[in-house]
Amino acid sequence: MILDQIEALANKRGLTIAGYCPVQPQDNLPDEAKSLVLLRPDEPTFWQMFQSSPEMQDLAPDPMDRWSKKVITRIANAVDGMPYFPFGGPPYWPFYTWAIRSKTSFESPIRLLVHSTAGLFISFRGAIAVPYNLTTVMNTQSPCLNCSAPCTTSCPVGALTQAGYDVPACKTHLAKEEGQPCRTGGCLARRACPISQSFPREKAQSAFHLDAFIQA
Repeated sequence: MILDQIEALANKRGLTIAGYCPVQPQDNLPDEAKSLVLLRPDEPTFWQMFQSSPEMQDLAPDPMDRWSKKVITRIANAVDGMPYFPFGGPPYWPFYTWAIRSKTSFESPIRLLVHSTAGLFISFRGAIAVPYNLTTVMNTQSPCLNCSAPCTTSCPVGALTQAGYDVPACKTHLAKEEGQPCRTGGCLARRACPISQSFPREKAQSAFHLDAFIQA
């Protein structure tokens, strides 16, 4: 019931449930928090709605984070939940750990999260802690198990490997002319994922994120 409520409220705002997981003691959340519901963009609706938002139009810094905080806080309040966000730190909430725990996201061969539906384009705008134990069986098989892993050979500068993410190499490449295919169309390694290729994420959204990444 609570999942249906959250999904309905999220869909009206261009978001959808990416997964959910039980709260564990190491999360350091309030005692009343029993489960976490992770929210991701509902593509392509999300980008269209966000572009018309006041936060995107007012030219102030961090429009997507401000929009996410406003929208997800309202959803949380409507279901008597508590909102948490992957930004605003340090310290930061362990969204990577929560995503893995949800069993709908997994560690890919290049260490980035891969989602059963969004592929390597998975991103989280926030999470809602609810006072309910959600125990429905979820997907438990990584989409990487039977994949040839094109993500491992697609980065032009080898910035994404099992050893980790070479952020300086990535930023340097993006700043050059030869980095424009990544910067304007989305990370080539993420785009190489077979699941990502069928995920309707707008190129303009990828460009928005990469511009913010370069400026950070």
